[in-house]
Amino acid sequence: MLSSPDVMACSRTCSRILGLSLGTTALFAAGANLVLLFPNWDVTYLLRGLIGRHAMLGSGLWGGGLMMFTALLSGSLAFLGALICFITSGVALKDGPFCMFDVSSFNQTQDWKYGYPFQDLHNRNYLYDDSLWNSVCLEPSKAVIWHVSFFSMLLCISLLQILLVVTHFFNSFLGLFCSLCDK
Repeated sequence: MLSSPDVMACSRTCSRILGLSLGTTALFAAGANLVLLFPNWDVTYLLRGLIGRHAMLGSGLWGGGLMMFTALLSGSLAFLGALICFITSGVALKDGPFCMFDVSSFNQTQDWKYGYPFQDLHNRNYLYDDSLWNSVCLEPSKAVIWHVSFFSMLLCISLLQILLVVTHFFNSFLGLFCSLCDK
C-alpha cells in the first residue's frame, strides 16, 4: 500500500508528465491550425480572404494552443479551450471545407463560387464518399484532404487535451487530499 509521501511523489511526477503532455499537444494544435490557414502551403488563399470560417476562428491557436499553456494558471480555461477546439473541429468536419465549387449542379447555371459545398448535401456524407473529394472542390486543389486531415488532427488533439486536463484535475485533487491527510 502506498503511504502519503509515496502518493505525493507520484502526484508530482504525474503533474510533470501531464504538464509536458499539455505543452506538447498545445504546440501541435497551434501548428495544425496555422497549416489550415495556408491550403497546399499557398499564402494567396489567406491574402485573398478565401479561408473557411472554422480555420479563421483559430480554435487550434488560442483554444488548443494558448489556453493549454495557461493550464498552469487555470485548469478550467484549459478545459474550456480544448472543448471549444473539439467542438469547432467537429463542426468543421461536418460542414466540409471552404472551397470554390461549381454551383451549376445546385441551380442549373454555369457559375463558380467559394463556400461550403458539402453543407447542403443532405443525402450524402462527403466524409464517407471519397469520390466527391476531388470532384466538388475546384480550388484549392485537394481542399477536402487538407481540411479532413488537419481538422481530424485538431479533433484528436483536443480530445487528448480534455483527457489530460481532467486527469490533471484529479491528480491535483489527489495531491491536495493526500497532503491534508499527511498533516
